Amino acid sequence: MKKAIIPILIIAVVGIFVYTKAVGTYNQFVKTEENIKGQWAEVETQYQRRSDLIPNLVNTVKGYADFEQETLEGVINARAKATSVNIDANNLSPDKIAQFQQAQDQLSGSLSRLLVTVERYPNLKANQNFLDLQAQLEGTENRISVARRKFNQSVQAYNSNLRTFPNNLFADWYGFDQKGYFEATEGAENAPSVEF
Repeated sequence: MKKAIIPILIIAVVGIFVYTKAVGTYNQFVKTEENIKGQWAEVETQYQRRSDLIPNLVNTVKGYADFEQETLEGVINARAKATSVNIDANNLSPDKIAQFQQAQDQLSGSLSRLLVTVERYPNLKANQNFLDLQAQLEGTENRISVARRKFNQSVQAYNSNLRTFPNNLFADWYGFDQKGYFEATEGAENAPSVEF
């Protein structure tokens, strides 16, 4: 009789251990995934802030009648495209993040071209509204950079946790997938050339 109880106790102890580990791992995945969603919301907030500044910047620049219309249209079109790419926080796959980043990078490029073109208009560069908007835009770009870095740190912690043993077994079982990172913009590894 005693010999029959020992295997049952061993099975019960192992079962309790596995159950506890499974529940703890699941809860850990949920917490880190929620952290990623919170960081994603911050990224979206900062990009929205930038998007909200752009119409004011464009309207200020439009006041200068001889300003290059093509440059303004490029910014307006890039903003429309960037704001049309929406990603559900529950589906932050690498492909979705890359799609979002590509649209935002196009907008960044258009804004850069606009600001370079402004150099040809001394009156516009001296306009206080333009200077204020430019400062706000610069601050927003810094906030975007910080939000993206924090998001990537959250994703790294989540993905690392997901891929370690035995968590990777439970991740498959529960259906948790790796999340995507923001990556450097193509060509960012090349220093800009300055010519005098």
